[in-house]
Amino acid sequence: MTFMKLTASAVAIAAVSATAASARDQIQVAGSSTVLPYASIVAEAFGENFDFPTPVVESGGSSAGLKRFCEGVGENTIDIANASRGIKDSEIATCAENGVTDIVEVRIGYDGIVFASGINGNSFEFQPRDWYLALSEKIVVDGALIDNPYTMWNEVDPDLPAQAIQAFVPGTKHGTREVFEDNVILAGCEAVGDFEVYLAAAEGDTEKARKKAAEKACISLRTDGRSVDVDGDYTETLARIVSSPDGIGVFGLAFYENNTSLLQVAPMGGVEPSTETIATGEYPVSRPLYFYIKEAHIGVIPGLQEYASFFVADEIAGPDGPLSEYGLVADPELADTQATVAAAGANN
Repeated sequence: MTFMKLTASAVAIAAVSATAASARDQIQVAGSSTVLPYASIVAEAFGENFDFPTPVVESGGSSAGLKRFCEGVGENTIDIANASRGIKDSEIATCAENGVTDIVEVRIGYDGIVFASGINGNSFEFQPRDWYLALSEKIVVDGALIDNPYTMWNEVDPDLPAQAIQAFVPGTKHGTREVFEDNVILAGCEAVGDFEVYLAAAEGDTEKARKKAAEKACISLRTDGRSVDVDGDYTETLARIVSSPDGIGVFGLAFYENNTSLLQVAPMGGVEPSTETIATGEYPVSRPLYFYIKEAHIGVIPGLQEYASFFVADEIAGPDGPLSEYGLVADPELADTQATVAAAGANN
């Protein structure tokens, strides 16, 4: 994707200088592979329009990015963590232990998780229950938990194609995995009534502990090769599908929309994934996307405040901006996010 230079009248925040004193003059970003293409688009445009070096944007997954983010404050730590899920209380605690006490949460918009297979393969229409029954480590039969016996999708549901179960899902360090577990696998477990059996078998001193143990067991995926964790980014998942005629992958909507010549997408819960159905909340597997700023680095790392403001500007993250063109669903409360970013800069 290419960009035209933005004029000062279009983005007033571009009228800045790069004179802040720092041992490092290049913004460093890491985290979610879902947010990666959006952040890369913004970084490229930022480098073209501002008198600052183009930020370095790395992937690695939401959890990995937040782990690096929480390592501490200073030039040897990253400035921003991209995430396809909200930061956890445990991560906030780790950050605090390492001196990262002021964290600015920036919601950039929304994305959907889609289920895509090869363009020339069978077509699917899924419910969350299908993925739970296909991929769960154990299922309930006659009231008892047994090892998952299913090898074909039509064994899960006779209306599905007679195709071997072969799923490629994001690895555990990815935020997409957590949304997939909660909104699809756990939802499916509850839909078929298996959760109550897991809960009855769960151990724990309190009801909360037993519920947590049941949820963990419910989302535990099989390890017999039917479900394969992909620790790399979506390009690796795509490569797996291209080389496996039975493969079905779990992606972000934007990645699918930029690879429609190779992939076909399956409706979930009777709803086709699109920017429209995600914006309205009709599509059941959608999530907000974020980046987190280390506020202590604002005013120290040159351009950090400007990059954050640029990212959420109407011309970039709004419904007519390049991020929307790539697949991001614009946040209807973007003005509030812009105010949050501006306030963070005002404190330094």
